[in-house]
Amino acid sequence: MKVTQALLSVSDKQGVVDFARQLADLGVKLLSTGGTAKAIRDAGLPVTDVGDYTGFPEMLDGRVKTLHPKVHGGILARRDLPEHLATLEAHQIPRIDLVVVNLYPFEATVANPECTLQDAIENIDIGGPAMVRSAAKNHGSEAGGVGIVTDPADYADIIAELQAAGELSYKTRFELARKAYTHTARYDSAIANWLTAVDAEQLAPATAPVRAAYPAKLQLAFDKVQDLRYGENPHQSAAFYRDPTAQPGGIGAYSQLQGKELSYNNIADSDAAWECVKAFDAGSSVACVIVKHANPCGVALGATPEEAYRKAFSTDPTSAFGGIIAFNAIVDEATANAISGQFMEVCIAPGYTPEALALLAAKKNVRVLSCPLGKISQTDYKRVAGGLLVQTYDDAVLAVSDLKVVTKRAPSDKELADLLFAWRVAKYVKSNAIVYCKDSMTVGVGAGQMSRVDSARIAKIKAENAGLSIPGCVVASDAFFPFRDGLDVLAQAGATAVIQPGGSMRDAEVIAAADEQNIAMVLTGFRHFRH
Repeated sequence: MKVTQALLSVSDKQGVVDFARQLADLGVKLLSTGGTAKAIRDAGLPVTDVGDYTGFPEMLDGRVKTLHPKVHGGILARRDLPEHLATLEAHQIPRIDLVVVNLYPFEATVANPECTLQDAIENIDIGGPAMVRSAAKNHGSEAGGVGIVTDPADYADIIAELQAAGELSYKTRFELARKAYTHTARYDSAIANWLTAVDAEQLAPATAPVRAAYPAKLQLAFDKVQDLRYGENPHQSAAFYRDPTAQPGGIGAYSQLQGKELSYNNIADSDAAWECVKAFDAGSSVACVIVKHANPCGVALGATPEEAYRKAFSTDPTSAFGGIIAFNAIVDEATANAISGQFMEVCIAPGYTPEALALLAAKKNVRVLSCPLGKISQTDYKRVAGGLLVQTYDDAVLAVSDLKVVTKRAPSDKELADLLFAWRVAKYVKSNAIVYCKDSMTVGVGAGQMSRVDSARIAKIKAENAGLSIPGCVVASDAFFPFRDGLDVLAQAGATAVIQPGGSMRDAEVIAAADEQNIAMVLTGFRHFRH
């Protein structure tokens, strides 16, 4: 059946006037409501208000306008049942073959911290979801049905199909229906998540309601970006999904400029590298991070990206083989030339010069990603068997004024700068984390050990294997030292200053050990476990 009449009622008016114009050019009658009707009419297009169409004006401040048999009858009548079509004719109800609806901006409304309960309630759409669900349910069969459009990105493809055939295929209508149910499901989930987090005991109608950090019932919604060749191992299937509500700045916002398809491990490791490199202010510090198996194996600051890379690479050239390289600055020709000598899986940066891209193009398999810099505040999720762990993002920031010097000797200015650098790196190293640093670069990293003293020993061994000088370095520990043995290993290696959270029942013993060996120690008061 040809599309003869369309109903348009959208909150997101992006492209809707041009879409309406193209529908009108195809001879499709236009029905509309409120602001959408005004926009179409202001463009000089013929459009009928739903109130005129039904004979009932919009009422109750717009709460009731499309909830009418002449609207839903025209949408829900099955095109393959003669009795349904006869009922439409008996009641003089024209078919509505295309429904173009997206919903009130509930999520945008409640994102305002001053949003009151009444503000939220007024942005719960009723008629919109009813039309979307009606049209999706009656997407029909090969005999005909209703097309439901909820995404402006689909306008061009729909017009192209209508221009070619005058109607939408069953496959197209089915795909649109699937998308529509996702649209309403997400909408209801957003409402449920917000309302179930409201503390009903502390409601004050005139102010923003008190909300718990987590709703009683949690609904999650992500968009699939791509199927992956396999998961962590070849016998596992996998896919990558993007959070549509996330701010730009995370790995989810990447653009791939060249190279093979990303794997599951590529994305996981790129996330670790990108979050670590963003910890350094791009405005004052050019940083390079090299990650292998989700752990930084080399991190450094430099005057240029090339210098930062060469310093980071020197930390652990063996582990850097096949790693992920991240920069917080534009990759230039000199940097691209330097990293081209290393086997790498992924390079990620906020941008690249044309000369750099030309050099990297010679390494066809290297995945070159660009991603916007920016802090991202999000909720962390970790799946466990039969459940989900949820927590706020670890975005604790350490200021110099937060540090507590607990040893007889305070760190020098140079030591202090390196301690703050080491602490930033330690946050992104798997626990138990020990990070040796000197001159704004890592010289040894001990990660993921069951014993903190073993992490200290491994970091020392790695530094020695890389031929790096340890004496005079500083060390960060992501959590407290439970015994003095870990500190003794650092002292024997030649470390001169340590940063750690403190809080052990043996803090006094550890501090005394530091004083014995003339090591300066500062406490942060909080830890950075990373499991």
